[in-house]
Amino acid sequence: MTPGPVQECGGASGPPAVELLAPAGGLAQLQAALDAGADAVYLGLRGLNMRAAAAANFDEAGLREASARCRARGRKLYLTLNAIVFDGELRAVGRTLDLAAPLVDAVLASDWGVVAACRARGVPWHASTQMSCANAEAARFLASQGARRIVLARECSMREVAGIAKEMRALGVEIEVFVHGAQCVAESGRCFLSHQAYGASASRGECQQPCRRPYVLAREVPAEGSDRAAAEFSVGAHTIFSARDLCSLPFLDRIVAAGAASLKIEGRGRPAEYVRAVVSAYREALDAVLAGRFSPERAASLVERCAAVYHRRFGEGLFHGRPGTEQFTDNDENLARLVKRHVGVVERDWPRAGMAQIRVQDRTFRVGDTLCIQGPRTGDATFRVDSIRHDDEAWDEARKGDWCTVPRPSPVRPGDRVYAVVPR
Repeated sequence: MTPGPVQECGGASGPPAVELLAPAGGLAQLQAALDAGADAVYLGLRGLNMRAAAAANFDEAGLREASARCRARGRKLYLTLNAIVFDGELRAVGRTLDLAAPLVDAVLASDWGVVAACRARGVPWHASTQMSCANAEAARFLASQGARRIVLARECSMREVAGIAKEMRALGVEIEVFVHGAQCVAESGRCFLSHQAYGASASRGECQQPCRRPYVLAREVPAEGSDRAAAEFSVGAHTIFSARDLCSLPFLDRIVAAGAASLKIEGRGRPAEYVRAVVSAYREALDAVLAGRFSPERAASLVERCAAVYHRRFGEGLFHGRPGTEQFTDNDENLARLVKRHVGVVERDWPRAGMAQIRVQDRTFRVGDTLCIQGPRTGDATFRVDSIRHDDEAWDEARKGDWCTVPRPSPVRPGDRVYAVVPR
């Protein structure tokens, strides 16, 4: 869970050769992404995006704050407006675009009504993966309609990414691909399981993930006199529809060589420590690729960093062909090596002394433990506890009800939540 070295990118030195694009479900995740070295961040407002149910998302004040933080560090900000839209929602789309236009660099769209509203206002738009663009002819059409970037269908192989990227480079249109995170059994989001079972549409960002649950398969009871026996089989969780999480670190150099202009990490429903760990791993990997220092050994160590936080069994997606091999996971959903357990809250911070005062509300912690402190402005600060003090006393541990001070690596804020990072 401890992030690797962070390198500043973009900003005054010019745009990066390949963009690293990070998810943000809230301000803490956005700050974690920026601190970990993301070149750009994508987020959604409350409604009309493909993580309407899974992430807290942003209100108007949060969007303005996110924009200010990204601008201050020379990073880009993209707004997801990529759910299907009904007639009665078109005015809301217009209001959203009027609000977002001066605050974001582009809008991700999948509905042609949203595209039309973007074009009418001169708002740059990217074609979402929900548009299922998987060939050069479709990409050329999207480019003719003004798409600045195309997020390819997740079914595309490496060869197809390279071919489409080459065609689009001549038109000045960028190609974006997903490189890490959860995958849907329907790949580019065409699924009605959740809608049929719960009235919650995946195409509206409301998926309840019935694909991740146990199933019972039953053979119809035979007619009287038949010698066939009725049969019923239980299929365990995560064995039949539940896709593995994508992890492209072992072959990130090939994706860059294929011509992808933006590498997208999935996870707007994930916590700040996930964003920090995964983005920092891909930052290090991408920098190594661009500097000619990428190696299988480095990739393997970075995969281990990502394995510390929330993930299902890793897979390679469909980059290496269709159908992909070993596409489905067969064990417990979360395989993280480390988890966080609530300790308490930050009461005060002393920037000059580099110390934070913590009120322990739940879990005892000791010298040598790992803590992470998370908050809307703090993002994720993860560190080893080198000492614990109470006034002039040195303590070996702090227990429920105690207050204490500990050295921390970067400023934190009153009200930030404090967690112990422990083996799962």
